Amino acid sequence: MASKKIWLGALFLAAPFAFFGQFPAGAPGGAAGGSGRGGRGGGAFAPAPPPMADFNDHTGFTQIFDGVSLKGWDGDPNVWKVVNGAIVGYSPADKPVGTTFIIWRGGEPADFDLKAEVKAEGTGANTGIQYRSRNEVPTFGRGPGAGARGGSGGGTAFAGGQAGAAGASGRAGGRGTPPDPRWQIAGYQADFDFVNRYSGQLMDSSNARFILTPRGTVVVSEDGQPAKTLAYLGNTNELAGYVRINDWNQYEVIAKGNTMTHIVNGHVMSITIDNDTKLRALKGLLALQIEGNGGVTISYRNLWLKTLN
Repeated sequence: MASKKIWLGALFLAAPFAFFGQFPAGAPGGAAGGSGRGGRGGGAFAPAPPPMADFNDHTGFTQIFDGVSLKGWDGDPNVWKVVNGAIVGYSPADKPVGTTFIIWRGGEPADFDLKAEVKAEGTGANTGIQYRSRNEVPTFGRGPGAGARGGSGGGTAFAGGQAGAAGASGRAGGRGTPPDPRWQIAGYQADFDFVNRYSGQLMDSSNARFILTPRGTVVVSEDGQPAKTLAYLGNTNELAGYVRINDWNQYEVIAKGNTMTHIVNGHVMSITIDNDTKLRALKGLLALQIEGNGGVTISYRNLWLKTLN
């Protein structure tokens, strides 16, 4: 009878592990370990993540740049060309072009997933992917002599109170040079720059919020209230390390409802939840930007757009 009780006791103790198919990790030889998920004992329960999504999987996407022409795109022909399968904007050292955009005229996407590859070359080079935007001169930099971010004037000038010294090339076209309104865009921007100060953040150039979501943060904006940080995604300098200088980078922008996510080279850089019904945008134009000093080149290729329902 004693041996039968021992056998039944052993069966009872082993049953949970037989049900799950194995002893929990961290319990050598099946011995009871520390508390784990669901009280199974053993070490931490850490399932393997699903496989990484392939950035080059374009299932359900539409190519919005054909690689050989600027068909469907509208920008200053003195600035934007197609070079080696890429949309390239160039600002000469002796005659900086200021801030200007090339606009996709194929629609005004609302909820979407956009994939692109981007490269910024030249000290002071700055660019970004505009989305849910409007064809108008941005709010920032409208004052006379407003300097480009990191421009030759050494300052930063924008609405919101952080004024800087006047620079040679202004965000809205430079001192005394009004921008051509045909190629000006205001709204959300997935930012990108040569020195990785801004890459990955969300900027809203249509109002005084300006840099709404710095890299490494989850930010929420509500009606009539200052924006708030909900959580941190990581250290901004560490995230900057995933961005390649003077080389091609994979940039993905996902806009769904009030939430916008920016991903660079497979790393989430910022998430914005825009609940401000007066300032947010739910659809609008797509565009690419060139900004900064002269002697810079901005390149985009492999632009794919997927509508989200």
